[in-house]
Amino acid sequence: MPETPVFSTAAVAAPHRLASETGQMILASGGNAVEAMVAMAATMAVVYPHMNGLGGDGFWLVREPKGRVHALDALGAAGSLATIKRYRDKHYDTVPPRGPDAAVTVAGAVSGWGLALELAKALGGLLPRDMLLADAIRLAREGYAIGAAEGRNALLEQEALFTAPGFAEAFLSEGKLPPAGETRRAPKLAETLEQLSHAGLRDFYRGDVGREIAADLEEIGAPITRKDLETCQARVVKPLSVTLDHSTVYNLPPPSQGLATLLLLGIFQRLGVKRGEAPEHHHGLIEAAKRAFSIRDAVVTDPRDLPQDPMSLLTSKVFEREAAMIEARRAGPYPARPVEGDAVWMGCIDKDGLAVSYIQSVYWAFGSGCVLPSTGIHWHNRGLSFSLDPKSIRALEPGRKPFHTLNSAMAAFNDGRVLSFGTMGGEGQPQILAQIFTRYADFGMGLADAVDAPRWLFGKSWRAPSATLKMEDRFDPSLLRALSSYGHPVEELNKPYADLMGHAGMLVRHPRNGRVEAVHDPRSDGEALGL
Repeated sequence: MPETPVFSTAAVAAPHRLASETGQMILASGGNAVEAMVAMAATMAVVYPHMNGLGGDGFWLVREPKGRVHALDALGAAGSLATIKRYRDKHYDTVPPRGPDAAVTVAGAVSGWGLALELAKALGGLLPRDMLLADAIRLAREGYAIGAAEGRNALLEQEALFTAPGFAEAFLSEGKLPPAGETRRAPKLAETLEQLSHAGLRDFYRGDVGREIAADLEEIGAPITRKDLETCQARVVKPLSVTLDHSTVYNLPPPSQGLATLLLLGIFQRLGVKRGEAPEHHHGLIEAAKRAFSIRDAVVTDPRDLPQDPMSLLTSKVFEREAAMIEARRAGPYPARPVEGDAVWMGCIDKDGLAVSYIQSVYWAFGSGCVLPSTGIHWHNRGLSFSLDPKSIRALEPGRKPFHTLNSAMAAFNDGRVLSFGTMGGEGQPQILAQIFTRYADFGMGLADAVDAPRWLFGKSWRAPSATLKMEDRFDPSLLRALSSYGHPVEELNKPYADLMGHAGMLVRHPRNGRVEAVHDPRSDGEALGL
């Protein structure tokens, strides 16, 4: 059954209840949506370590009540020792997914929190930093119950993960991950958060915390130096946008794959689909995703090295060209390449209409697996997106930013509604976002139903022999038959709600009465809360 949506003057949505409660508390204390999101991000970094943490990256979209949209790129670059030669000399064919050599890039999330708080202050935010981090500090010190979703998460390269420096001490009990409901404490992480609350978030990079991080990374043999940390800085960037019949949709520029989400929506609109949930709806989205991913893979890389301006691809001419290549009842080829990864998406809209869409991640479950002993921070493995082929568009190079599956979305409707929406799901994020958005925006499905409805995901999972169209088992059998007849390799999952299909959330502010409607995914441990 769909989750009951929240209707309130302000609301938050997150994939863990404790993060939602943190955001609710900040809003109730007079904080704005950006302040609430920083607090939620800190709590989430503690209680959902398999998907995010202080040692990861993040992307922000913030929309002011009068319509101005801000985008923040909180990504770290490859360390100065992260050269192709270094990895080739160690006889690697690809960047490894676990261990010190997987800790390729600086973590940018905390720098993003700092930049977001500068924006929050400019928008009238007044709450002190120690108040925003208080819940995260308390939960790390006193403990929290491990969520059910953590145990359901696929642990790729598990042996290498469990033997990564510091992982067993931080996360294992008798050689195994503890069961859901057991209490986990993170005292070193609590100390780190407390230091940041007093000394400031820049301390993560340029102060005592940064010094300890650099020393620990050097000790385990990661390719990141103290100078790499000191030069890390989140950036204000220009958001990408696409104008549809009913709305303008925003997302992040490269190295985020936000371009793919916007391309998918633009191409799909040109198909002129009239019936939601019909074969043409799902077939159209699948084929539009294939076209969008082909463009993405040829274009998205470090923003300094883009072969062309991404906005030049978000035009009617491009949408019409790509839509014309889609056959109404025939599946096209798919450029399959496995891209795993998870994240946490959270949304917030406050009483004044300030809206936030934020995503934060350590990439694979628990990232590189490396837990730094002095700070309790576990480090991401986003550098896995780099290639060791010097001719690749995403070749590894010191100071370069990796391709990112992360993308957070926002839409402003012509009738005045404002929608913050997003999901975790690795490479599948554009597919998931397109399903929930078109259900709500194009075909009139309610917010809760749009998030609850069964989903599919097309692609080649890690080490799978071939690409398939994976579908939750709540779809009408006639739809599966139709898609199979079009040539889609349908694989029905024996699950009504699969984590593979993302943990999505949506919040919409209605202009008529200023009320915020919010819902989070029944596939997660989270919920939406209002005031």
